[in-house]
Amino acid sequence: MFTPLAAQMRAFALPLQPLDDLLSAFAQDVAKTRDGAAYADMAELLDYCRRSANPVGRLLLHLYGVTGDEALAESDAICTALQLINFWQDLSVDIPRGRYYLPLADCAAHGIAITHPATQFAALRSDENTTQLIAACARHARASMQKGLKLVHRIPGRAGWELRAVVQGGLRILDKIAALNHRTLEHRPTVGTADAPVILWRMLWM
Repeated sequence: MFTPLAAQMRAFALPLQPLDDLLSAFAQDVAKTRDGAAYADMAELLDYCRRSANPVGRLLLHLYGVTGDEALAESDAICTALQLINFWQDLSVDIPRGRYYLPLADCAAHGIAITHPATQFAALRSDENTTQLIAACARHARASMQKGLKLVHRIPGRAGWELRAVVQGGLRILDKIAALNHRTLEHRPTVGTADAPVILWRMLWM
């Protein structure tokens, strides 16, 4: 894998740091899952997103020739939002697999004390505390996405429209989470062909 990757790095002058960050995040995720560990707070989770999601956007901007601090910040905001949305969408799938992304400090702030993640996360069910927790996490993800919306106008051509679709797809998942009253501990919302008209309409008006 690394031999062809090195060839592409030379061919497109890809920066090394985003790739290092991706490997670091992967190793961390494996270790957290192995140890049944959770994230202490949102800051720690966002640092994981910084290394697991944001590098993808930065590499794409490099390939598209889009530069500048504002574009990078907007890309980071979108990528972090997409990663967070995926977490809150997949709670019913991730928790049984020993993957715990609800930050412990946020759990505690909503009256949910987690001292033994491997058993206590698995026992969580939708109630007033958990739905309010997931609602707060979803608002954080939506706010992050909103910070990056201007990026769709900086990327030319088809790539810009593809980014619009990705952004609106993520926001549509947040709509679906809200429609479930944030009960994603039991249900995983998805986007399908029935959502296409809404997504396309929103893409046009970005």
